[in-house]
Amino acid sequence: MSHSQSIAYDFVLALLSTCILVLLIILVLTLFCNKKPVINQSRDQELLPIKASATSFPLTNIDAATDGFSRRRVIGEGRLGTLYAAVFERGELVAVKRIHPRLVLSNAGFGFSTVLKSLSLAQHPNIVQIIGFSEAPGERIIVSEFVGTISLEFHLHQNPDGVSLLDWSRRVAIAAGAARGLEYLHEGVAPNIVHGCVKPSNILIDENFVARVCDYGLTFLGPRERRGLVGYLDSEYWGERSGGASKESDVYGFGVVLLEILSGRRCEEGLVVKWGLPLIREMRLNEFLDPRLGIPPNVKPLVRLAKVALACVGNSRKSRPSIGQVATILSSLETEVCL
Repeated sequence: MSHSQSIAYDFVLALLSTCILVLLIILVLTLFCNKKPVINQSRDQELLPIKASATSFPLTNIDAATDGFSRRRVIGEGRLGTLYAAVFERGELVAVKRIHPRLVLSNAGFGFSTVLKSLSLAQHPNIVQIIGFSEAPGERIIVSEFVGTISLEFHLHQNPDGVSLLDWSRRVAIAAGAARGLEYLHEGVAPNIVHGCVKPSNILIDENFVARVCDYGLTFLGPRERRGLVGYLDSEYWGERSGGASKESDVYGFGVVLLEILSGRRCEEGLVVKWGLPLIREMRLNEFLDPRLGIPPNVKPLVRLAKVALACVGNSRKSRPSIGQVATILSSLETEVCL
């Protein structure tokens, strides 16, 4: 082989080596880019599946599921509507809220379906999920999952066995669960949801005694309805320059709920606040705590719970804790009490 041929041979070998190297680099980059990321299994299992927005049901389906809105199907009456236990064709049990006709007529163009689709995206273990809706001339229907008919209101103030069922540890656990549900609505879903009417009757207790917040985000249906709201909304809500429903007013309402949980007394349009706050400030817990249960050996968690209630209802909107701060404290108390 001549000298010139040797040079050409070496040049070809170098060129081939470069091409092979480039191809290898491309192959490695391709494999790297297409590689699926490693998923943190423990964290992934905690994530709830993405929920589709609410289903629009024909009114005929709702009518059939409630036996023509039979009175036998009624499981509750509220300021916004009548609640029915409904069964769909495939045997699915759901809760159907039929909005009062006068509210439908007075809010004919309030974008019902748009709001319900947004609210239905909320999904958390401590809230009642909205499944669907139905609308027709003169009719507005909300379909939710069925988690039972027993509320915190019933257990605290109506059930003769409520005292034995709701001992201090369960009361703290229910308060913590409700706080986590509200925290999710305020901070964990986009857009954030203001409940608008936080009270014991809007906290359902399921068969496992888990708190489930319901009827959230529905103030648009009856913005001027006072029935059932007085005592659970702060003075700013009712002022001349009404601030309306807000996260801060939700925190106030939750504070009232805590006072009811601790004392066993009804709200009585805000009288529980006027009665309870001085007792908490002066630490006269023997006069404040529910006498049906008595004072437990370890009173510290209840003292902290009372102080949280005081912070929620004893301050103006700008000075109140967020529901996230409240939920953090209550979850800690729940762990302490249940140990």
